Amino acid sequence: MAKSNKPIFWSLFAAGGTVTAFVTPALVLLLLFASLGLVPSLFTYEHLHDFAHHWLGKLIIFGVILVSLWHAAHRLRVTLHDFGVRADTVVAYAVYGIAGLGTLMTLVYLLRI
Repeated sequence: MAKSNKPIFWSLFAAGGTVTAFVTPALVLLLLFASLGLVPSLFTYEHLHDFAHHWLGKLIIFGVILVSLWHAAHRLRVTLHDFGVRADTVVAYAVYGIAGLGTLMTLVYLLRI
């Protein structure tokens, strides 16, 4: 039986879908409240910066962005295949490469905080 990388990508896809399904609506709601000026003091810039400055906050932010990027990459790959783009190897390298680059950029920026 040939070895496959599919379990790695499928686990990132599933985790990303789950996290995105729960986190994105909460973020949209928080941004809506922020635009209306109904933000509690916990969500001020200073508090959020302190959260992102702590190692656990960095890990949480990194995890959410990582799985969301990989979920979007796999979803885009499947969507392009459904639209008739049959160069699957090129598409896979492109979308997963962009997700990898986004993951690396996230890590760099979080370490700079």
